[in-house]
Amino acid sequence: MASRLQWSSWLVSLAVLGALPALGQSNFGGLTLGANKQSGTLTGSTGGATSLPAIVSNRDRNNNKCLGFGDPTPDHILVLQQNVPSLKLRVNSSGGDTTLVVQGAQGDVRCGDDSKGGKDASLTDTDWQAGTYKIWVGTATPGVRRDYTLYVRP
Repeated sequence: MASRLQWSSWLVSLAVLGALPALGQSNFGGLTLGANKQSGTLTGSTGGATSLPAIVSNRDRNNNKCLGFGDPTPDHILVLQQNVPSLKLRVNSSGGDTTLVVQGAQGDVRCGDDSKGGKDASLTDTDWQAGTYKIWVGTATPGVRRDYTLYVRP
């Protein structure tokens, strides 16, 4: 009896530990924002051929179209330690045609495309709840590789 109980405990522990890396997995790392750090910069490169709307949704919570192609694994993980009233994400790939897709822990989706200044994507939205967000930086054409910098600001 004790042996069976130990075996069950071991299997449960293994299952929990096996799931942990998937929670924080991203292609190019993450950023944590809180009381002491309210903005940040991330870098990466596009290049996937997976339809980003197929991963998250065709439209976001504001009815914006979700567009682009990228890797099935998020490019970045953003952790907000507290609620943020307004947040802006902006991609700089030196003029590439990029897109942004952000998915929150509760499944809420936010999408961004061309900014006012060109084809690089930007996204400005309000009411960001504390939690973990997956971020994909995509391109309008599948498989296109563009190095980029992603700026996250209030």
